[in-house]
Amino acid sequence: MPEHWIDYAEFGERFVRHAVNPERIEAAVSGMAGRGITIGPFSVGPAGLAGFVAEGSVDKPVIARSGPHVTFEVRVPVTLHVTVTLGGQRLRLEAVVEIDLTLHARTADPLLIVIDIPRISSRDVSFVMRAQAVGAAFELLLDPIAALVQREVASRLNGMIADPAARRARVFDVEAIMNGTPSQHLSREEFDWIDYAEFGRRFFPRIVTAARVREVVQGLAGRGIEVGPIHTGPREAATVEVKGTVRVPRLSEGEGIEPVSFDLVVPAGLDITVDVLKANRYRAEVEIPLRLVARAADPLLIVMDVAPPAAEDITVDLQAEGWRAKALGAIGGMRRQIAAQVARVIRAELADPSMRTIDVAARLDKIGKSPM
Repeated sequence: MPEHWIDYAEFGERFVRHAVNPERIEAAVSGMAGRGITIGPFSVGPAGLAGFVAEGSVDKPVIARSGPHVTFEVRVPVTLHVTVTLGGQRLRLEAVVEIDLTLHARTADPLLIVIDIPRISSRDVSFVMRAQAVGAAFELLLDPIAALVQREVASRLNGMIADPAARRARVFDVEAIMNGTPSQHLSREEFDWIDYAEFGRRFFPRIVTAARVREVVQGLAGRGIEVGPIHTGPREAATVEVKGTVRVPRLSEGEGIEPVSFDLVVPAGLDITVDVLKANRYRAEVEIPLRLVARAADPLLIVMDVAPPAAEDITVDLQAEGWRAKALGAIGGMRRQIAAQVARVIRAELADPSMRTIDVAARLDKIGKSPM
């Protein structure tokens, strides 16, 4: 059993930090790469005597650095070929433009991760003109051209970011991804933001649902139970053997939201043979109550925690087959013996938590660039 439990709030923060890694951030903005940009033609300079036009494309965005609270500084380079016309003369220049973006992974209602990009302003755009030598007249035009390029590039990038397809690529509906269903939220433009802790608290009741747990526990049906031989009665003269099968468990939701919990009853039918000089047969209907609690554990695990049952919590309805078996029914507290042995079998089954543990980080890593 994991030794280091964490609460749902901490799980939410760890989930977002692990899910939104640099590779997924690059994927979220990769659609900009290769997009063409045309600026102009515009008139610039005194009395608008000069003409200006620029053409180029967006290069591959790169992550400059990552910061706290799942933020990333992303640099978007743009290569522009600039043509300036003045008094019949034409000057061709090459410009390097870089746009600094701050991408922040935010969480939103109901269970969304959104790569949020603030609107770009001219101040976020740097402009460097590559020219060995220009005439004085052209030199006077460089500052107004730079201001124009910064404004227009910011406008073009804002348009790319606001494009519906680009916006959808930055919204991840975790619940829909887990359920394998289409999301109704990818086209949203406005969000009700929640913090990472609230995201974690919502994650468990929405993802660890009764339907999902029921699918898992129904897999117990048909599993065999074997106990014995055990000795009971005066001087342990009776030998008891038990064989049976688990029936379909019954699951119901517990009360409360945190922690998410479920009440489980595991029924089993047992055939019991008590050998005292001669085989005597019994039929037992057994019900084993269990409490399942969905817990978060270090580093990023979901564990269905189950407390082993006590023998006194297990009900045993024992029916004798034949008059001789009925006469032996009181031997050595057979019901208590059966309950104790069944409890021991269940404890052994629960000793290994691997079947009840989901490594969420490993699943995120396998899926690749999607957060889930």
